[in-house]
Amino acid sequence: MSRIASSFAQASHTALIPYITVGYPSVETTLKVVPLFASSGCDIIELGIPFSDPLADGATIQRASYEALRQGITPKLCFELVQELRQRVEIPLVFMTYYNPVLKFGLEQFCSKCAEVGIDGLIIPDLPPEEGKDLEQSTKRHGLDLIYLLSPASTEERIQLVASRSSGFIYLVSLTGVTGARAKLPEELESFVANVRKRTEKPLCVGFGVSTPEQARRIAKVADGVIVGSRIIQLLDEDKSLGSACSFIKCLRAALL
Repeated sequence: MSRIASSFAQASHTALIPYITVGYPSVETTLKVVPLFASSGCDIIELGIPFSDPLADGATIQRASYEALRQGITPKLCFELVQELRQRVEIPLVFMTYYNPVLKFGLEQFCSKCAEVGIDGLIIPDLPPEEGKDLEQSTKRHGLDLIYLLSPASTEERIQLVASRSSGFIYLVSLTGVTGARAKLPEELESFVANVRKRTEKPLCVGFGVSTPEQARRIAKVADGVIVGSRIIQLLDEDKSLGSACSFIKCLRAALL
């Protein structure tokens, strides 16, 4: 059983998965906040590799990526930071990136380096399963989970395909559009999750637009995990002491109990 799979093995436990952009607002923040989040009740941490064209991300994460790139954050540096973080945390760490940086690095080399530094899985929003076989082979060789995404607009055929090919968990995009904090989630969220649930026993985690403990509590009633990103980036901006972000994580964790 992979480290990610073991995160969902505990009955009646909803996984809390925060997202941060590596190197934003600084390298020091990344090195501090990941252990703090791990000790505050997070089950998996999603680490975004900054990219110049983050098409699935809204303004908050786009800006974080831009600033991190401007400060010199590269995939190579991301690997170095993960290697350092692995000495401080035991929970699964997942890279969220786009296909271009992986392809440029080399699929086999990228996956080999992920395994070497302690990454557990990959989320690549612009890689559809129809085009993912080469990367799947590399991830399997190196013991990594390749996590595919589904949206409310996914066809039945796509749901079946992702259900058969995704490993670790399936990432359910709560709404059509890009990432970003939202005042409310779609009314159809529960039916979307239920529709996917009928086709797989793999864990289902919901992200995009989640920004309050109340929204997280609603998701926890139907899904196995909650992914929160843009709101966390905003809190890292607002309070450089990290206190606000950590308090928010603890409130989310309490809402999922």
